Amino acid sequence: MNHHTTLAGDDWAGVVGAGFGVAGFFALLIVIVWQTAATWRARMLAAREEEYKKLAFKYAELLEDNTEILRRYTDELADTRKAVTSIERMMREVE
Repeated sequence: MNHHTTLAGDDWAGVVGAGFGVAGFFALLIVIVWQTAATWRARMLAAREEEYKKLAFKYAELLEDNTEILRRYTDELADTRKAVTSIERMMREVE
């Protein structure tokens, strides 16, 4: 027995419509995944930017601290030089 399935004109329209429906569904899924990934990436970039700001602030604080330490050491070195110069002068006078 041969069974031949024939489609009438209306059946082809249904197949084409179903094809467009499936294509639309997959297109929607692709857009949703794409937008989710883009949102996740934007959040990650914002978090990274916030971390960079924190690091820059911490660096500025450390730089200020180091500058103050350097200033103190420079003052102490100048005082030491004055003392050594004074001691040298006294030793020359003693000789």
